[in-house]
Amino acid sequence: MDDPGSDKDVTLTYANVGLAFSFICFDALVSFFFGLGVGSSLVTAAVRCVLQLAVVATLLQKVFEADNPFAVAGIAALLNLMGTFETVVNKSKRRYHRMFPSVLIGMLGSTIPVSIIGTRFAMSVQPFWTPTRYSKPPHPRSHAKLTIRTRAVPIVGMLCGSTISGIVVSVTYVLKELHDNRDKVEMYLAFGASRFEACKPIATEALRLALTPTINQMSVLGIIAIPGMMTGALLGGASVDQAAKLQMVIMFMISASTTLASIVTTVLALAVVVDGEHRVRSDRVDVRPHAVYRARAWAAGRVLAGAKWVVAPATRAWGRWRKKDGEAEVDGEGVGDRLLG
Repeated sequence: MDDPGSDKDVTLTYANVGLAFSFICFDALVSFFFGLGVGSSLVTAAVRCVLQLAVVATLLQKVFEADNPFAVAGIAALLNLMGTFETVVNKSKRRYHRMFPSVLIGMLGSTIPVSIIGTRFAMSVQPFWTPTRYSKPPHPRSHAKLTIRTRAVPIVGMLCGSTISGIVVSVTYVLKELHDNRDKVEMYLAFGASRFEACKPIATEALRLALTPTINQMSVLGIIAIPGMMTGALLGGASVDQAAKLQMVIMFMISASTTLASIVTTVLALAVVVDGEHRVRSDRVDVRPHAVYRARAWAAGRVLAGAKWVVAPATRAWGRWRKKDGEAEVDGEGVGDRLLG
């Protein structure tokens, strides 16, 4: 007989998601009435969120069912690749030469080793890509066991999300400073400093800014905010103690991953923009929209031009017909006036 005090499983459907979408509609209405101009961006981001999460859920379900290390490696590589694309194409206003491979190196060199070491040793999982189970009694009067299931792929996904923020902050600051304070860097170089000595203050401040959000997030956890990983574990029926310990491990892994990725991308950005001849190469920094957006704008322009070319004959024919119709009306009125006269 089921314990009346036990929790019942709740299955969410897309009807629930549709009801929750009303919050996005509310935000869009606020944007419309106050003239914020972000209503379409909100709706687009929400639709993109639904589609992306639906695709990821399907892929992860297949990966979990396969329980294969090669499948885990493939999805982890895909997450890093998409994170790199998001960083370079959508998040960065300034891009340097060969930014995509350098950001990808920073992502892979931080999220993969940190997730492997953290899952294997901090979470005591062997092998590291298999599910982890933290057992606990679901109810004080029950002797059954529930589990928290933590897998390598969601951990890599969480690390990628935070790492993207650190990379964007650090690289944006580096490129901005090399543009705004180029004369200062060139003065250091002229007095005999190496490129890394001249850029050390910029790199130090970039890393500090990249780590500030993680530091602020860790400082408010528990007292002010309950983080997402802990909330998900609690909603899944985990014990508060195990969920809290799991969140601690995740946050420490996030801090290490963000630090490694920020260091790698900052050094690579400085090495590209300030070359081996100790020259600031502003020509290697591109402030234009990414080639993807330029190609999209070009394609949209061609489609619009083609549509105008197709519609133009019909528009001219309509104009001629209206002109003839107007002339016929004028002629009819003239004949009528003469007859009445």
